[in-house]
Amino acid sequence: MAIPWQVEDEEAIGEFRIGGLRRVRARSPRTGRSHEFYELRFPEWINVLAIDREDRVILIRQFRIGSREVMLEIPGGLVEPGETPEQSAVRELREETGYEASCWRLLCSVHPNPAFQGNRCHTFLADAALRVAEQSLDPAEEIDVVPVPLGDVPDLIRRGEITHTLVISAFARLWLERGLPPSYPFTGGDRPAADG
Repeated sequence: MAIPWQVEDEEAIGEFRIGGLRRVRARSPRTGRSHEFYELRFPEWINVLAIDREDRVILIRQFRIGSREVMLEIPGGLVEPGETPEQSAVRELREETGYEASCWRLLCSVHPNPAFQGNRCHTFLADAALRVAEQSLDPAEEIDVVPVPLGDVPDLIRRGEITHTLVISAFARLWLERGLPPSYPFTGGDRPAADG
């Protein structure tokens, strides 16, 4: 049976604006041996699945240094010190897109990569989103706002136009609540027939 390992020691190796790197030594309960790991330490993250009154999802396009590509995503960012995740979500949606929403709720919280990260990404559903202002971008941000019919999202995923795992997991959670979309995104066609 898998049980938590005992952390024996941890040391900060580097700190940077959005997080840090730590060396962690932990002992296996099965073998009793210690092993060294590296952990990327980040604050909590948020994503916003904003849907306007015309049933369009507010997507964004921006360059990502990790992939060296312009990615199609949903708005998101860091939970800043002193903010709740929901406050961060409201702020990020307004800054990145100029949109606000009248109805907010937590859709899901996921671990981005628990193999070497301990933070969570909280995805909020923002219904009845409406553009109320211009974007208010950071100096290092260049973001295009792309409203897309919600029903088109499965095809965007199927064609590889949306590849960001946290974005896909947000839509998967939405589909679990609302029922799978008509163009079931994981099979390339209609839903598979039930066995039996």
